[in-house]
Parts: sequence; structure tokens; C-alpha cells
Amino acid sequence: MAGNADVLLGFDFGTKRIGVAVGNAITGNAQALTTLHNRHSDNGGPDWQGLTRIVAEWRPGALVVGLPLAADGTSQAMTRHARSFMEQLGAHFDMPVHAMDERFSTIEAMERLRTARATGSRGRRLAKGDSDAMAAQVILEGWLASAPDAG
Repeated sequence: MAGNADVLLGFDFGTKRIGVAVGNAITGNAQALTTLHNRHSDNGGPDWQGLTRIVAEWRPGALVVGLPLAADGTSQAMTRHARSFMEQLGAHFDMPVHAMDERFSTIEAMERLRTARATGSRGRRLAKGDSDAMAAQVILEGWLASAPDAG
């Protein structure tokens, strides 16, 4: 599935939810899109129908998945699950999948959401998946800022 090399999708992988963001390699900007369900715990896997719809809509040139590492940078149980998700994405969509260290992305996402609520640019209530989609945005922005050739 050929896509636009300047468009990337970012993912914050979790065993219950997967946050999704879209970004642009030219501008270096990203925005939170949505959160999809992941039935990992009951061996159902990610929402492939939802993922396929998003990939078809945005036609990215590559995908970026947050890699959940321990605070000291070592692998942990979730790291293995995220790597498996990366492999599945690459095989399913036949496009490059990059890993991005996601340490502290959830903390950054929650801070951004708190700030948005405090300034009135966001409603008072947060949906369960808001932090996951925002974390995907943080992950993708980090990758875009650090990648010498993000496309």
C-alpha cells in the first residue's frame, strides 16, 4: 500500500487501547486522532478494521510505534508486546515501521491535556482514550524531531 512519504501515523500501544496520531515530516507537527480498542488480553488482538480504515484514509509512508522501555532504558514485558505489534503492522500494511522510545510520553500527554482543560481549549471531561491518543502524538512528535529523514 503506497503512501505519502511525508505522512506518518504514530501509535501508543497498550494491551487495552492503542492511541493513534498523524504527523507530517515536512512540518514536524502531529495531532492526536483517536484511540482504538485492543483485545490483547483475550487474544483478540488490535482492531485491524479500524487500523485499516485509518491507514487507508491517511495513506502514510511509514508508521511509528512507541516502545515502552523501563526508566533505565531496558526492555520490559510491554516492550515485547509492542515489538510484536510493530511486526504485525509491518506485515499487514507492507510499509516501514519505526520504534520510538516512549518513556514519559504518557506523563507529557496528561500534562498537555491538563493544560488544555485549564486554558479552556478543551472540555472538563476526558474520555478514557484521550491520553492514549495524545501520547501517540507526543511519540510521533518526538520521532519527527529526532529523525534525520523522517519520511
